[in-house]
This record gives sequence, structure tokens and C-alpha cells, in this order.
Amino acid sequence: MSEPPVIPENLQRGDLPDEEAASRASRIDDAINNFRERRARRRGRRPTVIGYVGYGSTSWVRVLGRVLIASESKLIKITEDRDDYQRIRGWRSFTSVPVESARVTVEIAGRTTEVVADRGGVIDAKVDVRLSPGWHTVGLRTEDSDTVRAWVFIVDPEVRFGVVSDIDDTVMVTALPRPLLAAWNTFVLNEHARTPTPGIAVLYERISAANPRSPVIYLSTGAWNVAPTLTRFLSRNLYPAGALLLTDWGPTRNRLFRSGPEHKRANLERLAEEFPQIRWLLIGDDGQHDEAIYADFARHHPDNVAAVCIRQLSPGEAVLAGSTGRAHGPDQTPGVRWFYASDGAGLAEQLVAADLMPAESRQPEI
Repeated sequence: MSEPPVIPENLQRGDLPDEEAASRASRIDDAINNFRERRARRRGRRPTVIGYVGYGSTSWVRVLGRVLIASESKLIKITEDRDDYQRIRGWRSFTSVPVESARVTVEIAGRTTEVVADRGGVIDAKVDVRLSPGWHTVGLRTEDSDTVRAWVFIVDPEVRFGVVSDIDDTVMVTALPRPLLAAWNTFVLNEHARTPTPGIAVLYERISAANPRSPVIYLSTGAWNVAPTLTRFLSRNLYPAGALLLTDWGPTRNRLFRSGPEHKRANLERLAEEFPQIRWLLIGDDGQHDEAIYADFARHHPDNVAAVCIRQLSPGEAVLAGSTGRAHGPDQTPGVRWFYASDGAGLAEQLVAADLMPAESRQPEI
């Protein structure tokens, strides 16, 4: 059964290739990408799809992925066999060519739907489909490419608890605000050289074990280019599987630089709208904007917040990150519990004391 193309929300808002109000920077960016795409096609290369983990309810699914023309076949097939591509460095993720406005066929539960990628080749489409709770796979293909499979987690309507986690300096130590080190971590190092934050993986495993039907969402200002690297890092360090909600680098139609905080705020608002029954455990750090973003969300959606956990940076990390060390969140959100600690063990102790996580195997009543 075939349906009309599903246009992503970012295109519906006016992010169209031929919009008259396009900025000079975005036009230049488009011209460069179009030139690279034409050259790659002349060399016989064809687009392919990289599927990312998505999520949904029993009546719809948010499909995530990206359409690329990549020079590294290993990078293209990263979702098929991770073990063969352990040594791919970060910079290779930025050498592939995104395919603007690519039409992608999505196969879910025997149904076929066509969606359209955005300017950066990113697929972010909401597709109506009936699925049972739990993990499912969707098929993605474009033009004459092979079909790739992407996992999606369908949330049970009875679930009332979920986790939203930052990535940089929360699940892994990246020192992102330091330009030189951030560039090194992003463009040079592979996932083997990235350092997990002490105790956070164990904390997440305990939370997931106590709430096996609950969704886990990794919300970051990182670029979609590094999604394969982040996925391998999370898997290798035994973090629970979950959707990655990243952003696209480069200029937009109406601004030169994308807003990371706005990206997080918009996705939190979307989660509150999509799952009004769920109370989220929000986990971040005090090195950037997580406290302010979570406090703002808690003020507007107090019924959708179970608690806020903030990983405190070390004095050295805080100085380099420009952190003030001042915790304004609790003052702005009366009735919402906030927990601060330097590692996962400290946060776990406080969550157990607050009856938000079992000390052993007891199921929490959240």
C-alpha cells in the first residue's frame, strides 16, 4: 500500500531549497553540496541511507535517518556490521555528501510510505502506523539503493516514565566548549578514544532494568555526522539503546549558526506533546545550558518531569567550560526535585533515597 510523500516538519516550516528569503550563507552551502553531489554521481556513486534509532507510539513512529553519497563504503554500511568499522575516525563522517530533498521509501509492518529528506539529507518524519509496544525495524531505501534496517522503539501507552539524557560531558567526557579539544574529539578520534563519564552507564542500566518498557532518548547538540560514532560509543560502553536526537551543522535559511539550546527545547516540547502521560527523568550537566533548558521545561510542564539530575563538572572542567557553578534550576521550579553529583554513583544514591530508583531489584513507583 503506497501513500503520498510525508514532508518533514522542518520543510513544512519553510526550510525549502527554493525559498526566496534564503540567506547568502545557506545559498553558498547549498551550492557547494550540489557541486559535490554532481561530481560524486559522475564518478558512479549513488545515494544510500543510514538508518538511526527512532521511537513512536502504537499509532505512529518517528523515522530518523540520513541520505548520503559517501566515499567510504564502510561508513555507508555502518548499521549492518559495526565490528568491521571500529577504526573510522570522526573526520570521515564529515566527508560524505548529503543528498538534499531525497525521496526515501519507508517500509513498516508491510506498509510503504514515501518521505522527503531535508536540505542536509536528514530524514525526520512522523509516519502513521499500527505497531505493538517494543522494538521493531523499519526498512529505508532511496533511488536504486539497497534497503537498510533501522530500529524503532514503540512506547507502551501504559508507560508513565522515561529518560532524556544529554551526551557531551554527561555520558561521555568531551570538554566540548574547548574549541581545539572539541575539534580533536569530533574530527580525529574514534569512539575507542572517547571517555565515558564514571558511573553513568551503570546508573542508566539500573534505571532501565527497573523500567524495561520506558523509552530512553539521547538529546544532544552534536551533528548528525557523528551519529554512527556516538551509537558505537553508547553500545560499547553498555548504555541502554535509545533514539539519538541530534542536529545538522551549517547555516539555515534564516540564521547563520544553528541554536543548540533551541534544538533541545524544541525536542523536549515535542516529547511532552507526543507523550503527555510520561514523566521524564532529565539528565544533563552544569557545563553548558542544561540547567536552564531543563528548568524552563519544568516550569512549563511540571507534570512531565519526574526529576532533574545534573552531573557536576570537576573544577578544572568547569573552568574550561565556562561554568559559573551556580544552580538556579531548583529555585525556578518549586515542586520539581533536582539532584547534583559528580558521577553516576552519587546520582544513584540520591535517586534511591528519593524512591525514584530501587536499591536492589524493587520496582520503583514513579
